Amino acid sequence: MTAADKPSVLFVCVHNAGRSQMAAGFLTALSGGAVEVRSAGSMPADQVNPVAVHAMAEVGIDIGAERPKILTADAVRTSDVVVTMGCGDACPYFPGKRYEDWVLEDPAGQGIDSVRPIRDEIRARILGLLDELGVQPVGA
Repeated sequence: MTAADKPSVLFVCVHNAGRSQMAAGFLTALSGGAVEVRSAGSMPADQVNPVAVHAMAEVGIDIGAERPKILTADAVRTSDVVVTMGCGDACPYFPGKRYEDWVLEDPAGQGIDSVRPIRDEIRARILGLLDELGVQPVGA
């Protein structure tokens, strides 16, 4: 990454339907476009978890139009930071990339009352990531 480039972050979970989509939604909104944001899954679901969509809508972030995407080696190669969320060894490793593993409960099959704390923890971690990247959060 050069000074003229935006940092890029890839969020990866198994289905790319809950945690990684919420994280991407928060980073997109809170970075105000200062970070290139991607998300993917090792075994993508057919759709984003509707409860995750609802939980994010409660905080003013619309991820309803997002679709789960397959994880590719190119997505990892072109990212500065790769944040995994329970995808285990499915994520390709490239030397020189920064990897973080966020241990978060999976919102799959859970109701809104269980997903809200997961959403809030993701938001807190995104704020920490923005700080580490030297990006001032927007509307935090």
